[in-house]
Amino acid sequence: MRSLQELLKVSNTLHGHLCPGQILGVRMAILGCRLVAVDEPTSSRDLIVYVEIDRCAADAVQAVTGCKLGKRTLKYFDYGKVAATFFNVATGKAFRVVARDDARESAWHYAPAGADKKAAQLHAYQDMPDEELFNVMSVDIELSPFDMPGRPISRVPCDDCGEGVNDGREIRSGQKLLCHACAEGAYYRVVEDALAL
Repeated sequence: MRSLQELLKVSNTLHGHLCPGQILGVRMAILGCRLVAVDEPTSSRDLIVYVEIDRCAADAVQAVTGCKLGKRTLKYFDYGKVAATFFNVATGKAFRVVARDDARESAWHYAPAGADKKAAQLHAYQDMPDEELFNVMSVDIELSPFDMPGRPISRVPCDDCGEGVNDGREIRSGQKLLCHACAEGAYYRVVEDALAL
């Protein structure tokens, strides 16, 4: 594993700036990889990471681990928590790492005198011990074959909209197989049916 400073540079490049969330994410990824015994995460084929927030820390975890949504090695659950679970598929070991809320206050003990809140966190989060930054728990992950990296296992058309649905994400409603948007409502609203491209 590369040094904290090297990984902060990689994360900064991906995210576009260095902030307290980036430092937490980098530290979280270093700890998580160490816990599941993945020494070089960017070249590992055994690491899957579940992130629980769509903010700075998630970019940092991606930068350190090399896990990506498109490679199916980065999974996203919108829990709104600065947390991630690191899963070594080969060993079955998994640990969930959660940023401690009280770390924000503890940061003042590590910050230089006169620092504002952001500067205090930027400094402190690089030096604070893991146990003051994070809560860690050993967890079990049941990974479905449909969630494994690699080519799709299945693809079916939605009986309502006709769009293809991969890897068992279809929903059976009576005799129909539907996509989530048709079965449960979509996050979008169609304004015009088809645009000529």
